[in-house]
Amino acid sequence: MTAIDAGPAVTVRARSRRKRQFAPLWMLLPAAAVLLPLFVYPIYQLGLLSVLDFRQAQVSGGQPTRFIGFDNYAELMSAPRFWSVLWATVVFAAALVVVTLAVGAALAVLLTKISRWAAIALSLAAMAAWAAPAMTGSTVWMFLFDTNLGLVNRVLGWEGHNWTYERFSAFALVGAVVVWHSFPFVMVTLYAGIKALPEQVLEAAQLDGAGPWRSFWSITVPMLRPVIAIVVIQSIIWDFKIFTQIYVMTNGGGIAGQNLTLNVYAYQQAFASSEYGLGSAIGVVMMLILLAVTLVYLRMLRRSGEPL
Repeated sequence: MTAIDAGPAVTVRARSRRKRQFAPLWMLLPAAAVLLPLFVYPIYQLGLLSVLDFRQAQVSGGQPTRFIGFDNYAELMSAPRFWSVLWATVVFAAALVVVTLAVGAALAVLLTKISRWAAIALSLAAMAAWAAPAMTGSTVWMFLFDTNLGLVNRVLGWEGHNWTYERFSAFALVGAVVVWHSFPFVMVTLYAGIKALPEQVLEAAQLDGAGPWRSFWSITVPMLRPVIAIVVIQSIIWDFKIFTQIYVMTNGGGIAGQNLTLNVYAYQQAFASSEYGLGSAIGVVMMLILLAVTLVYLRMLRRSGEPL
């Protein structure tokens, strides 16, 4: 091939390479066309309300809506209650992510070790927990831990004990329900990742004298990092914006708001106090925090050289 003929061939190969690179994006376009409007418009409305003086008087038409810029955010940042609720939400969500990941990973490994029928039984039990609506699951758990009629109090001999009276016991009870709802996703995702690992690598580790614990931490976990990234990010999003379990089990945030999280706090400001602009500002802050956490985590994985 002459130099003159090589030019068009190189161009064709470059175009073909670019088409292959952009092919995944083209395949995502139908889903993006459906999902983007469902996300963009609510986010736009949330941001718009957060910079307006929008209360019950504006909703009923008694007063005009006023643009107040970042006044809602300034009021939010100057409120000690907001910072205490934010700290409680971050700590609570972090604990839930760690416990959910630990339980889900342990059960995923267990699924690879037990018999077929035991694995089926465990999977069905996990799927039942996952399929249960948050409202239904919270109500059932509250009945089990009821002060006077609860099965747990009767078994423990603690008749009359109120599990939601103390702040930490209430958070622990709600956390148990959240983990019960969330661990099946982690278990199924990690189990699928473990089953997709090449058996030759694990067998080579066993031949080199690596025990189960060493093989898990040195081989399985590094190879599962992309899957773990998805699980961790999804768990952070779910646990940070928890609402139903807290609202139902602590009757709207506990005694004197001792069990408030940001989502419940935003609901109280927007609907209980009719401060819709302030509640929207809390929603925007939550969205920005989750976006920042996700971007930082993805950046860390990219720096470590893991494909996403």
